[in-house]
Amino acid sequence: MRANLAALCLAGLAGASVCHGQSAPATTATTAQPGYSTMYCSGFMKDTKLPRDLYIISGEQPGYRILFAQRENVYINRGSENGVRIGDRFMVVREEEDANRVDWFKGQSKIAKAMGILYADLGHLRVIDVQPKTSVAEVVFSCGYMQRGDIVRPFEERAAPPYKEIGTFDHFAPVSGKPVGMVVSSSSFQQSQGQGITTYVNLGAAQGVKVGDYMRIFRYQGKEIETVAQSKGYAYQIYGFGSTPVRYEWKDLPREVVGEGIVLNASRNAATVFITYSSSEIFPGDNVEIE
Repeated sequence: MRANLAALCLAGLAGASVCHGQSAPATTATTAQPGYSTMYCSGFMKDTKLPRDLYIISGEQPGYRILFAQRENVYINRGSENGVRIGDRFMVVREEEDANRVDWFKGQSKIAKAMGILYADLGHLRVIDVQPKTSVAEVVFSCGYMQRGDIVRPFEERAAPPYKEIGTFDHFAPVSGKPVGMVVSSSSFQQSQGQGITTYVNLGAAQGVKVGDYMRIFRYQGKEIETVAQSKGYAYQIYGFGSTPVRYEWKDLPREVVGEGIVLNASRNAATVFITYSSSEIFPGDNVEIE
């Protein structure tokens, strides 16, 4: 009998994982702290287009090489006549958009457009040789491949935001009362996200967001903009698996806090948020609030 009970406990019928006589363990969060690569490979959004006056024009072994990465040399279209000097440092970025035109949630592409222009961080250059009109630069740090036409900008230090240990995660944290937005996209345009992933949310400096702020990620079940795969009406009834005499809408049910993240970059209407903890999958359309 005891063996059968143990088997039922392990089976976790209908998603249950706790049996009578046992208490559920506390949810202690394991956090991911942003490192150098996170800081400089997170991407960012801008309200206006970056200038394209400085860019990569080619690189060594141009007969067959079309991509360039760390420890390789590229050529940029500025030289001593434009004030470039050996040792100068630059950042390389590229304007990006999701090649998948299908919205994950209704209005996703329109919201993303209103947030601004997304730029991917590609890495850093250091000038090793200068000609009058061009320069040779070594790729000293790489987030991804570089190619001809990628935008080159003067290097800017990115201060690491103050980091906190999360401790015990509050799965039902109360509403903060601060501005609420949503997860709109991610650095790789993936739909399923979680701890260690960089996301973009539609809250920015205009809503009081600043680098180092923490954002709480949450959702309401049964909401029309719900992003998790579901059956209609599952918040209060599923045929053959019980129902309630009253129909429950998302506003009648507790919200579920699924994670939190730290702001790495903020523009007027958007912020880059690194997810430091997640208790379950996070999807575009999930809500965020400033803690």
